[in-house]
Amino acid sequence: MREILLINASPRPDASVGYELANELIDVVLIRRPDLRVTRRDLGSVALAPLSESYADALTRRTPDTDPVFALSESLIGELERSDALLIATPMHNFTLPAALKLWIDHVVRIGRTFAATPDGKVGLLADRPVYVIVSSGGFHRGARARQPDFLTAYLRHVLSTIGLFDVHFVYLEGLVTGEETVKSECEAARQRLSMEPLFARLASA
Repeated sequence: MREILLINASPRPDASVGYELANELIDVVLIRRPDLRVTRRDLGSVALAPLSESYADALTRRTPDTDPVFALSESLIGELERSDALLIATPMHNFTLPAALKLWIDHVVRIGRTFAATPDGKVGLLADRPVYVIVSSGGFHRGARARQPDFLTAYLRHVLSTIGLFDVHFVYLEGLVTGEETVKSECEAARQRLSMEPLFARLASA
């Protein structure tokens, strides 16, 4: 493994429990691989430009990938292509993913570049790699305590598979507004879950 791409979608990275855990995971991997390159894309602090009319026109006209209209898209796709693993820290906003993460998706999911349209549907063009998604939510959306739906997980799993990423693992931090004890227990449960992954095997003792 040479490079990990870390995507943060929290608008408050300094206060984000999920982003803090994501950086903890990176530190654990760096203990074993100090030569590892970590590329950080902070969508909360540095917003991406929205898709433009010229971008939409270029897609319909099958404009070459080298056209300047695709410069940002190419940069983001390049970060993804270089990575051997993708780590996403995102909150759940209004039952689904935040707008900042959706915009990143709109830039990297591009016809003819990261997926092909075939008679049988869309086929991903990227090589598969491990993807870990840390989802933070104020309320509960799983199990007996669930009080809200979760449209994030199914959508994100489907859209990542569209570009060829199938090895996707979700870790949830729920009920984060209910108190410090819940935050601690959720983080500890997430650490235990992630410590079973070969990539983060030393997490529990870190």
